Amino acid sequence: MPTVHSRFTGFPEYPLAEVPRIRRELRAKGVDVIDLGAGDADLAPPPAAVAGLKAAADDPAMSRYGFQLGLVELRQGLAGFMARRFGVDVDPMTELLPLVGSKEGIAHLAFAYAGPGDRTIVPDPGYQPYRGGTLLAGAEPFMVPLRPEHGFLVPLDEIPADVAARSRLLYLNYPNNPTAATAPPEYLERAVTWCREHDTVLCYDNAYSELGFDGYSPPSILQIEGARDVAIEFFSFSKTYNMTGWRIGWAVGNREIIAALQRIKTFTDTGQFMAVQAGALAALEAYETWVPQNIETFRRRRDAAAAALRDAGFQVELPRATMYLWFPVPGGEPSEAFALRALREEGVVVMPGAALGAGGEGFLRVALTASEARLREAAARLARIL
Repeated sequence: MPTVHSRFTGFPEYPLAEVPRIRRELRAKGVDVIDLGAGDADLAPPPAAVAGLKAAADDPAMSRYGFQLGLVELRQGLAGFMARRFGVDVDPMTELLPLVGSKEGIAHLAFAYAGPGDRTIVPDPGYQPYRGGTLLAGAEPFMVPLRPEHGFLVPLDEIPADVAARSRLLYLNYPNNPTAATAPPEYLERAVTWCREHDTVLCYDNAYSELGFDGYSPPSILQIEGARDVAIEFFSFSKTYNMTGWRIGWAVGNREIIAALQRIKTFTDTGQFMAVQAGALAALEAYETWVPQNIETFRRRRDAAAAALRDAGFQVELPRATMYLWFPVPGGEPSEAFALRALREEGVVVMPGAALGAGGEGFLRVALTASEARLREAAARLARIL
């Protein structure tokens, strides 16, 4: 039997691989499990998106290959969104690319820009495709811990000179998963400058661009002067529109980087199902009437969960973006141990910070993926195991 390649064996093991089994066993015993682990909300997508998908699915033309061109109307709609939302004008044909979810685009980007001997700058904790895409491309990730003293920002001035000299990609994600941190404009300006100075592609993951609260409106990296020279930005329908399973997103930015990603994708997929793209366009067109109330739902959940967890004895700060709460594990207990106790003893699934990278040790992530009442109930249960 052939052995797997070393790039495969280099993948880290998921620390809580047994969680699905334990959760299934508890539910089989009748235990009421509250799952606040994955960032997969229990909310419905826009009705317009569902209607658009259904209508398009009846059209035989929508079942043909979309290839990388995809639905031209979606490209045009996304370019219009960038102009309305961020004041950024992009060419829908050369500076924008539909994706089978932003995850695949982010993971595939490294194949175009990194290889053996190269480094990528990866936030730790962070989204797994940053590290995974790097390893699959044969490059080496340089893991940068996200710490409270830095505001959970990647400290660019602390990246060693030898790493910077070999860097090919800098992954940034603000609003951030899992820490819920946001980046001020001056930091984004420094990031663009850093990438220009080091001839590095800035991969900006903006999946939570629309989940801002209390008047905060997360920016696009393309609003920063000079970003078009070095940056590609990834957006998703998953969080904004509760469409995680639809697998639809897009990339936008420097046309040479977009072209490189598009060429990689011609060898890995033939485009997202066109009916899904039509549904995504319908969701986009319903933005003004639908998205604000969805954001308000997450804001109420944030407030309810934060207050309940504080009452339970946790030190929780109120984030101004994302669908997560990120807070320290009380008493210095390892995050994985606490998460397993929470599941086994109280039937509550929370994400240990270490599951998202060694830099996340000491923290827990709670996803606002349940109703306010269920979030309060989860906090009450967690209080009993402190």
